[in-house]
This record gives sequence, structure tokens and C-alpha cells, in this order.
Amino acid sequence: MSGVIKYFADILHGIKTLWGGMRITGKYFLSPKEIVTQQYPEIRHKQKIVYDRFKGEVIMPHDENNQHNCTGCGVCEMYCPNGSIEIITKKIPGENGKMIKVIDKHIYHLSMCTFCGLCIKVCPTQALAWGQNFEHAVYDRSKLTKVLNKPGSSYKGLNKKKEAKS
Repeated sequence: MSGVIKYFADILHGIKTLWGGMRITGKYFLSPKEIVTQQYPEIRHKQKIVYDRFKGEVIMPHDENNQHNCTGCGVCEMYCPNGSIEIITKKIPGENGKMIKVIDKHIYHLSMCTFCGLCIKVCPTQALAWGQNFEHAVYDRSKLTKVLNKPGSSYKGLNKKKEAKS
């Protein structure tokens, strides 16, 4: 007998929660306090659409001298659960003849990214951040593969090491 009582109690609980949700929806329908829905295509160029905490895509910020914080350590590549980050490094001769590892390409496959944010959280130099771009519709999937470091960019720490030695 307790199974039948539980069955009807679950039905009544479902009706009660449905009624609560419908009450809130009806209240906003009749007298909305704040309209949060934006007419997307029309408002796109008029005002900011996304919030600051929005996870749009992974970017590598550069300063005005085209320098970034990425050392090419590979931690973000290692922690990425589905391999959407590839780091290609090269070695260049330093001032004392010792070879220094620098980043050649930091490749980001947006089509494979799950936007989990592990790469940003584990980066020891805070070289990666969330971007605000969200319009990624393309006909060619290869356009979703991006090189995050800009052409001719360099690591900020190389200049600091040079200045410290001189």
C-alpha cells in the first residue's frame, strides 16, 4: 500500500512544482521587472552583448609591443581533456650560447574545445584568457583552428632577462 501512496504523493509534488514555475513565468509575463532578452542581430553593433565572465574562446593576450606571457611549458596542452591545444616550440641560441626554448606556434582547435577552462586555470604564467567572441559559424572547419600567438610576437620574459644582465 505504501507504493501507491508514494506514487500519488510524487504526482502531487510534481503538480505543485509545476504550478510554482508557472506562477513565476506568469508574473514575469504580465509585469516584467527587467527585460534580459536581447534582439541579437539588430543590437550586435549598438551595445555590448556579453558579460565579462563569458567563456567565448581561448585567447592569448599580447601587449602593445607584441609580447605575450607564454613560455611554451606545455602544461595547458597536457591538461586539455580532448587535445584542442598544440604547442610547437623551437630552440634559439641565447646570449651566452645556451639554447633557449621559445614558442613557435600555439595552436588552438576551437572545434574540439569543450570550454572547460582547465588550460586557463593551470597556466603558470597566466598567458591564456577567455575572449568575448562568440560568432564562430563557418562553412570551412579549418577556419576554427587558430594560432594564438601573433606573427612576430615574443615572450615578455626574454627582454626582462636581457635587461637584468646588462
